[in-house]
Amino acid sequence: MAGLRDKLPLLLGAKTAKALATALDIETVSDLLRHYPRRYAERGELTDIAGLELGEHATVMARIEKVSKRRMKSRNGTILDMVITDGKRRLTCAFFNQAWREKELVPGKTGLFAGKVSAFRDTLQLTNPEYELLDAENADEAMDDFLAAIIPVYPAAQGMPSWSIGKCVRQVLDVLEVDEDPMPADLRRLHRLADLDNALRGIHRPENWAHLEASKKRLKWDEALAVQLIFAQRRHSAISRPAKANPHVGGGLMDAFDKRLPFDLTAGQRGIGDEIAADLASEHPMNRLLQGEVGSGKTVVALRAMLQVVDNGRQAAMLAPTEVLAAQHARSLREMLGDLGQAGELGAAENATRVTLLTGSMGAKERKKALLEIVSGEAGIVVGTHALIQDHVEFADLGLAVVDEQHRFGVEQRDALRTRGAGDTSPHVLVMTATPIPRTVAMTVYGDLEVSALREMPVGRSPIKTTVVPVAEKPAWFERIWQRVREEVGKGHQAYVVCPRIGDEPPSDKSDKRPPLAVLEVAPELENGPLQGLKIGVLHGRMPPDDKDAVMRAFSAGKLDVLVATTVIEVGVNVPNATAMVIMDADRFGVSQLHQLRGRVGRGSVPGLCLLVTETLDGTATRERLAAVESTTDGFELSRLDLELRREGDILGAAQSGKRSTLKLLSLLRDEDVIAASRASAQEIVEKDPELKKYRGLALMVADVVDVDRAEYLEKS
Repeated sequence: MAGLRDKLPLLLGAKTAKALATALDIETVSDLLRHYPRRYAERGELTDIAGLELGEHATVMARIEKVSKRRMKSRNGTILDMVITDGKRRLTCAFFNQAWREKELVPGKTGLFAGKVSAFRDTLQLTNPEYELLDAENADEAMDDFLAAIIPVYPAAQGMPSWSIGKCVRQVLDVLEVDEDPMPADLRRLHRLADLDNALRGIHRPENWAHLEASKKRLKWDEALAVQLIFAQRRHSAISRPAKANPHVGGGLMDAFDKRLPFDLTAGQRGIGDEIAADLASEHPMNRLLQGEVGSGKTVVALRAMLQVVDNGRQAAMLAPTEVLAAQHARSLREMLGDLGQAGELGAAENATRVTLLTGSMGAKERKKALLEIVSGEAGIVVGTHALIQDHVEFADLGLAVVDEQHRFGVEQRDALRTRGAGDTSPHVLVMTATPIPRTVAMTVYGDLEVSALREMPVGRSPIKTTVVPVAEKPAWFERIWQRVREEVGKGHQAYVVCPRIGDEPPSDKSDKRPPLAVLEVAPELENGPLQGLKIGVLHGRMPPDDKDAVMRAFSAGKLDVLVATTVIEVGVNVPNATAMVIMDADRFGVSQLHQLRGRVGRGSVPGLCLLVTETLDGTATRERLAAVESTTDGFELSRLDLELRREGDILGAAQSGKRSTLKLLSLLRDEDVIAASRASAQEIVEKDPELKKYRGLALMVADVVDVDRAEYLEKS
């Protein structure tokens, strides 16, 4: 018999086990049985070919329509061409020097066909696909899975097609013995969940659709509870270290700042500001996520929180993901504070503080000065990259850490922040993101944080018009792009041109696609071509920090007309005079990234223009994504669309320090009830037993489901 933690070589043989490990990173029985089918087909039901995407490794059930053989023109050999169909659309398959397959690939037969989707003469094609014909007369007993009413179709890879995975699963299930269900019996009874053994069998070899749904329900609970147990432990760990209380100080810097504000705070800014003020006044460390649209005023909310801490004689730090953004934040905070942020300088306000910038690449003299200001407490507000949480940076008394764009920081880095308070205390933590996400997603991805959302935009923000420019279908539009840029510059405004790549990377031959457009290639082409005569600057992440800062200062001061850049301008860059943005190869960016990028324009009194340039064809999933960005500027709505158009698990995968995707069945949008119930259950379990000493099965289930290293998890728990 086999247990969930058994290695596969003894069960499947060394060759098959190695193929699974190489192709799909599957090494144990648990790995294999939690590699769930991507979808299910009923016998006789064909796959919708219209949904295929270039570059994906697909498995389709289709009917052979015709087969023909021809000789290669360039060298000796033959090509066997086959056309398969789902009854609506066709897909071509090409077999090189395999003419003998003509005898078994007979028109009219149905089969499973697997391979990488490529393009040949503007049509989708599978080259040398693997296949398994499903006709009963030539099937043996090993094909029982595929002759059943419900056929599982697995996420596959080159050399390991869906049916091979199915055979491996069958072999393992035949000898599987689940010793003990890790989920407590009372929890299973309360939520009417199947036991683990029954669920694992039902997900792979369901007797009927009801059996499949009951199995899915239980395994969704495994995923949800595992994730929520991790976050419940993190919440428990966070509050176990006290924080210093920072109550509002009447007549302090925060009150002086509020009096000088040239605008009224929105209702959302005031409400969330009150929540944060109450958190900061508590001896329990604040752990709050502040999410909101680009330009919704998160920085003002964060600055008021920092001033409340400074009024109590402590320090606040703001962490940014890039040096460009850190420098931008430091400038922005100094501008907003005016003489309130000029302590030690001529003309400073009586109770002023100081804003100090610290980055990893500062010169020795400048860096030493910054470190002294931080350790002495002279700097009330410190801005920098992740270099701020390195061991050799000492704060006099860190009371609040504001983390901008949390998704760029790993879990370990956020944990490191909590140990940077004075003595045995933790600093309060405020995480900000300009990538709005539905509350259910926030509850799952940022489960250890309280969530606040700024939904309204401050008065005076200008609208942004977004247009998809399909240059493959309408090549004449390409020239018009640069005419529009010239028109904006002619009105005294500025423009961004964003490219996916820098251009100094080594060439890659791993893809059939052309390389993405690059800053170092596009900039000179524009300078010598359609934008000749305009002042063009270049900005990318591998430039020396001083050069990056100089370029941003020149652009901010209006000394450059056009800035050709990578996504280093994605967050935080604020140039109100920039009104136009051209995003080259827009299909190479995600929905949230496109939304953030276009948030760099329309920041002043003039409406913004964003052009999404793409060669992708109409009707593809990629064009659907671009059309979604074109159709709305509501980031919360876009986040839902983004989740629907791609695998949801990627989000949690990114949140978990880049580990392999953890959510395989759980839908962050459709399973809100499961997520909420599992959160409550996890909280109750951890309150009773923070280290899960009485729930070792649950601790091991977390390691199985969430796919973090077991030792690392158990050590932290």
